[in-house]
Amino acid sequence: MTLQNAFKATLVLALCLGVAACGNRRAGVRITDAPPADDSYITNNRESAPTNYEKSSIWDVFGPSKAEQTVQVNRYLWAASLDVLSFLPIQSVDPFTGVIVTGYGTPPGGGRSYRATVHIKDPALEARSLKVSLQTSGGSPVSAATARAVEDAILSRARQLRIGDDKL
Repeated sequence: MTLQNAFKATLVLALCLGVAACGNRRAGVRITDAPPADDSYITNNRESAPTNYEKSSIWDVFGPSKAEQTVQVNRYLWAASLDVLSFLPIQSVDPFTGVIVTGYGTPPGGGRSYRATVHIKDPALEARSLKVSLQTSGGSPVSAATARAVEDAILSRARQLRIGDDKL
């Protein structure tokens, strides 16, 4: 074996030992997300999802997926939010956390520009599951009555969608 080959072998061995030393065998935190089981439900339920503290190492990457975190967002609230705020351009949507962020837009028949952030945080079709925050184009928040009116419109539309599904 030449000196160059011995150097290469030593370098590869040192890299392998360095990578193996990266795994913490005692108390690593593993965060896993389960894909939605159904397209109609989008997930986020942090209250019922257990926090998993497992042993983890580099070798866990090569093993089977152990997705245990299940989160749920009410599909009727999700669809109703997109329907009621359809006049606003959507900037980002995160179905795993239940957040919809829109750009600025003017409501039909209105003269002022708004943007909205919707957070659906529970699988229940209830008012506590929905949080809407609105801003004007100047960056100031709108009145609480206006935000409440938008939340009420989303909840009403969600109930209409739910009732429509029962008729099928």
